[in-house]
Amino acid sequence: MVYELPPLKYSYDALEPLLDARTLEIHHGKHHAAYVKNLNAALESYPEQLANPIEALLSDLDAVPDAVRLAVRNHGGGHANHSLFWATMAPDGGGMPGGSLAKAIEKDFGGFDTFKDQLSTKAMKHFGSGWAWLSSDTSGGLSVVSTSNQDTPLSFGRVPLLTLDVWEHAYYLKYQNRRADWVAAWWNVVDWGEVARRYEEAMS
Repeated sequence: MVYELPPLKYSYDALEPLLDARTLEIHHGKHHAAYVKNLNAALESYPEQLANPIEALLSDLDAVPDAVRLAVRNHGGGHANHSLFWATMAPDGGGMPGGSLAKAIEKDFGGFDTFKDQLSTKAMKHFGSGWAWLSSDTSGGLSVVSTSNQDTPLSFGRVPLLTLDVWEHAYYLKYQNRRADWVAAWWNVVDWGEVARRYEEAMS
């Protein structure tokens, strides 16, 4: 078994005008594909590692052989992070979550607007390349964090539920250096149904 580039559930132009088709095509078809290719190449000499979901490897990096641990962290993280990023966007996204996720956001942040402000601030103030996250612990407690490069909350014992990519290649063709505009636009394509499904799965 080898890791594979997941297909998108929408066409490259489906998130226009908020996320342009050319950026999405390059981001998914070139950047993400390169992470998958490099991850598979790194693990060619360790085929037993390929039997594990990438999330399992990233959740226990100490168990990954020293020779390929950095490659798994970087390329495996790139694969996992992008896979979640694509899955939690949709052409009919935006709005607010409902159900148990909405209740958890109310409990842990005091309301959706406060949560949104916290994640947006993490994204805009993150120095350099990285990600802003909504993640959960095993008891359902939510928190907002940012990580650098391709690091993931999985490596810190948390379940990632939603992520915003603030590497420049995620937005530069359309937004140039206006990261704040990209962050504001992204909220309108968040697939809250998928995020809620992942939260409920994590709690089950």
